[in-house]
Amino acid sequence: MKTKKRISIFGYGTTTKPLAKHIPNAVFYDDNCSETYEGLDGSFVRPSSEFNENNSDLEITSPGIPPFNPLIKKAKNLISEYDYFWDASPFKIWISGTNGKTTTTQMTQHLLEDKGSLAGGNIGTALGDLDQSAKIWILETSSFTMHYTNKATPNIYVLLPLSPDHLSWHGNMREYVNAKLKPLSMMRSTDVAIIPDAYKNVNTKAKVISYVDENDLARQFEIDANRVNFKGAFLADALLAMAVDKILFKRVDYKKINSFVLDPHRQEELRDAKGRLWVNDTKATNLDATIAALKRYKDSFIHLILGGDDKGVDLSELFEYLKTLNLKIYNIGTNKHKLASLAQERHVDFVTCENLKDAVQKIDKNLQPHEVALLSPAASSLDEFSSYAQRGNEFKSMVKEIV
Repeated sequence: MKTKKRISIFGYGTTTKPLAKHIPNAVFYDDNCSETYEGLDGSFVRPSSEFNENNSDLEITSPGIPPFNPLIKKAKNLISEYDYFWDASPFKIWISGTNGKTTTTQMTQHLLEDKGSLAGGNIGTALGDLDQSAKIWILETSSFTMHYTNKATPNIYVLLPLSPDHLSWHGNMREYVNAKLKPLSMMRSTDVAIIPDAYKNVNTKAKVISYVDENDLARQFEIDANRVNFKGAFLADALLAMAVDKILFKRVDYKKINSFVLDPHRQEELRDAKGRLWVNDTKATNLDATIAALKRYKDSFIHLILGGDDKGVDLSELFEYLKTLNLKIYNIGTNKHKLASLAQERHVDFVTCENLKDAVQKIDKNLQPHEVALLSPAASSLDEFSSYAQRGNEFKSMVKEIV
């Protein structure tokens, strides 16, 4: 892409900063900037208020900036960083969905690294820092990015199941789903899409392989799921990664996939000094992820720590499932009173806690050796913590202190 155009970049963050290496004298406009300063690689960072659409030929936005931001509304030639690199990047695999896209991306990279692949996008490495001479780019791709992408498409698109998420950004569930399905409308007949069965009739030229669940994936790709060590939601992640490997290289490597090590904070099991099971699933920031964790431990009595900033999502579906289980809820976070009301309506046992520490202390008094203590909040952590990781780390520290 020619760089002689007057290019404006919205947001000076992890995703956009590397663009300065590709765009001489790049100019960033950032909401957190109060006066102009020099950025990386000869770039300049200016207050958002200084952006003039009449002095800009092209605008590249950070995916996190919502459509209602004044910068987005003023832009006349808006693209994503995916669009900027679309004609320079190698074979592309995009992985998206509500839950599991990070693990699926990591697993796919684990399987394909011997074929010269690199992983990035929404995790790890921004596109501007990825080696364009690599043979394959495996990109975790957010609904935010796809909302702003109008030209770039994947060669293989892997979509995990969708449930309500980021609704305040997109406006409603329909727009969220539309963003996730958007790449399909631009894909070619030589491309492949692996998508949930609910979207099998989507308008696309790509070859569609739809799936119902883990068993269906294993059957269609002739993979023996019993030889895969991962269970629950992680099994689906592993099967999708293996499906990509089989499509591209006609191989099924059980030893390689089983050697993958999961990141912390997703159904991470630990034992206290009394040998009791506690599970750190702090990364479960939406109801679908929490339901996945509950299904894994449904045969045990569950002491569930629930709550945080749910961003206004309707949690009725979660509570309809909760009332079928043998459990007690320990409500925390800014939505704890909302959770209490939902629990009362459905006759689910609960206790409202002051905070995470209070919940852990209450569970410590009640937890029996054959039961499970599960932190799976179905909500963001930012009401009380700096990140879901901090929430999970503090939870683990509290468990270690139990005597």
